[in-house]
Amino acid sequence: MDGKKLEYKGEEALKEIERLTTEPDIVQENILREILRSNCETEYLSKYMDKGTKDDVSMFKKRVPVITYKDIRPFIQRIANGEDSSLLTGHPITEMLCSSGTSAGEPKMMPSIAEDLDRRTFLYNLIMPIINQYVPGLDEGKAMFLYFVKAEMSTPCGLPARAVLTSYYKSKHFKCRAYDAFSNYTSPDQVILCNDSNQSMYCQLLSGLVNRHQVLRLGAVFASALLRAISFLERNWGSFCNDIRLGRLDPCITDPECRSAMSSVVSSPNPGLAEEIEEICGEQSGGSWKGVLCKLWPKAKYIEAVITGSMAQYIPALEYYSGGKLPLVCTMYASSECYFGVNLKPLSDPSDVAFTLMPNMCYFEFIPLGDNGTLVLDVAEEDEVPVDRLVDLVHVTRGSYYELVVTTFAGLNRYRIGDVLLVTGFHNKTPQFQFICRRNVLLSIDNDKTNEEDLHKSISVAKKLLEPHNTLLVEYTSYADTSRVPGHYVLYWELLVHHVSSSTSSALMSLLENDNNNVLEECCIAVEEELDYIYRRCRTNDKSVGPLEIRVVKPGSFEALMDLFISQGGSINQYKTPRCINSAKALNLLDSNVLASFFSPRDPTWIP
Repeated sequence: MDGKKLEYKGEEALKEIERLTTEPDIVQENILREILRSNCETEYLSKYMDKGTKDDVSMFKKRVPVITYKDIRPFIQRIANGEDSSLLTGHPITEMLCSSGTSAGEPKMMPSIAEDLDRRTFLYNLIMPIINQYVPGLDEGKAMFLYFVKAEMSTPCGLPARAVLTSYYKSKHFKCRAYDAFSNYTSPDQVILCNDSNQSMYCQLLSGLVNRHQVLRLGAVFASALLRAISFLERNWGSFCNDIRLGRLDPCITDPECRSAMSSVVSSPNPGLAEEIEEICGEQSGGSWKGVLCKLWPKAKYIEAVITGSMAQYIPALEYYSGGKLPLVCTMYASSECYFGVNLKPLSDPSDVAFTLMPNMCYFEFIPLGDNGTLVLDVAEEDEVPVDRLVDLVHVTRGSYYELVVTTFAGLNRYRIGDVLLVTGFHNKTPQFQFICRRNVLLSIDNDKTNEEDLHKSISVAKKLLEPHNTLLVEYTSYADTSRVPGHYVLYWELLVHHVSSSTSSALMSLLENDNNNVLEECCIAVEEELDYIYRRCRTNDKSVGPLEIRVVKPGSFEALMDLFISQGGSINQYKTPRCINSAKALNLLDSNVLASFFSPRDPTWIP
């Protein structure tokens, strides 16, 4: 494909964004009418829509209720067991897409139709034209993106049940894509499609190192997967160098497709390249890995990954490993239920990332949750939401909070996604949203209700106390310990301590064992002082919540936690560290790796 054709594709994509965002009201009404014409005679919708009213938008808005997964699950389960797709949709359901399952326990299954892949591909195809406006020359090199698939399952009737990204990577849209200089990846497709995530990780990193001087972009779907790759690199760089030096693939890679595909990547000995990598990694392994990404891939222009919501925790770590030299780019907003929108300003600061919802993806509605900078989570997941409370896409207001509700072609009708969004502005007539948090409550002992956003904000303040000690909070999770009275919040923290004169592990133990250093105790207090007034009341007046505790775990504990969830059916692509742990196995794993425990040593300042 020549340069003119690439430019033409980019221009057409940008024109389509302008068209869609200039008339979102018309696009949205047409989308809803199209969905109703396809699905109005399904068992589900026919309960609410009169016969002969195939595209009656007003009837849909007046009669169809707002639902959560528990409401739609019986229909999904019936289809999974072999009943017809017409229970929910007029289109044949081709697969069930599984959510990551780490935030709410058991993975949810979402119905998907063939046309959904077209919509996902449409959104993917907007990304590079958008980025090219800000970062030129990306067609002159390669992208080292770490993508993974998960071994799929089947429903009782034989429908594939798999992660949404596995669905995409295994589809013709990915495997049979036309050559495009902007999708010139370092990894062969066969390596990405390997079900063994360790073998896939090894081969993808090795491919990236072999092409280190051609790599212009680094990334993964989620920031957590990229950090996992850096940890993998720290452990295996010696083997990578041996493979490159000898021009062969380590025998630990047994997957025949991987071995065949990698034969062209490490086809001949390259001792010079091996020496370059060995010198960089050898220097890093003696102390800090700060800036290692720019040293190994010196031409890289940015890092691409999801860094919003719970992934915001990884921003300091990514900046640490890039030496603060690479912009962090978050390109799109999507879920297993539906793909939603794109970031039209990819180089914006991570704290300012906002997504423009593409009005042709599904029908969007919103539950108001507060305005003027005040978030009011007054609607619980189990609460019934009056339909007249919903606001459509073109009537949301800047500065207001909303919970996202979608109606999809695959049979989700007024389905609550559970994401809390803030309207930050508009592109043409289409609103732009900042992802705030998942609306589910993470921690509760008594009347206190601490959500993901509040916990993240509190920890973000507290972790600044670690900076003077050359210490970085790498990862965290929490749980409400009610094994004694009063119960209390427990935070599990994994720390990275950099000290020029000692290894990171010995520097960490020095920090924890220094009796004169109460920085972790001060972190406990700092977290508490940032929590809301109900928590403070429970701590002070009611005495129903005890002092907060931080348990520092061994390096690698959260990677082991990730392995545990993946072994239970999670996807490495979709994995997000749960910010609250309820699994007994996961808690046992973390508790078995605790190095030290710290409590608030005194009452916070707001306690009289």
